[in-house]
Amino acid sequence: MTSVLERLMTNAPGLLVLLDPGRTDPPDAARVARVAEEAGVAGLLIGSSFDGAEHTAVVATAIKKVSGLPLLLFPGGAGQLTPLVDAVLFLSLVSGRNAQYLIEEHVRAVPFFTRHPIEAISTAYILVDGGSITAVESVSQTRPLPSDKPEIAVAHALAAQMIGMKAVYLDAGSGAAHPVAPSVIRAVRRAVSLPLLVGGGMKTPEQVRAARTAGADLIVVGTAVETGGADRIREFVAALA
Repeated sequence: MTSVLERLMTNAPGLLVLLDPGRTDPPDAARVARVAEEAGVAGLLIGSSFDGAEHTAVVATAIKKVSGLPLLLFPGGAGQLTPLVDAVLFLSLVSGRNAQYLIEEHVRAVPFFTRHPIEAISTAYILVDGGSITAVESVSQTRPLPSDKPEIAVAHALAAQMIGMKAVYLDAGSGAAHPVAPSVIRAVRRAVSLPLLVGGGMKTPEQVRAARTAGADLIVVGTAVETGGADRIREFVAALA
């Protein structure tokens, strides 16, 4: 049986649209999902640094009613887990040293995965400086890696690959002043063979294209769609053509 991650990688380089259930009501989420599917998006992410499972489940239900795209949970913690998704990015914040987001939330998630046979994609989550303090930095109480020292991000990604993780996610954080530098993406891409996701601070098609050119397999946009409307999705997909 093809895994959700394998399914996404067949569409790489592709676009993932991230919806924040704390800022998106179900009708709007459904509209974004419909536009995304029509535009040729690879998949959808749903998640927030603050929202709990109840509202996440409501928004996920609205999305699944109108879209057949893979829906992945991008959780801020075990309390956000819902069975109404196709897979969970099982994020370990390897760029930080806060044990809660390295292993504690994963232990708390075990009962959920015991009850629900949902694909857990072990993902090395690497926060890279995006020029502003983001929600994930504040909530996780961790500092992002410097954007001008790609070798540090490479070391973290290689360690994750050696440990046996399945994917790497470079993130500047939601609403970052600028996205992850292409030099960082390029260096990590050369170093690891794992699927590479890149997100945070993607505001323009040119930035999306730059991430693809640097080696990202899957590029994540969220805030740009929230503020600019669902129709912007077509622009971002076109940038990857």
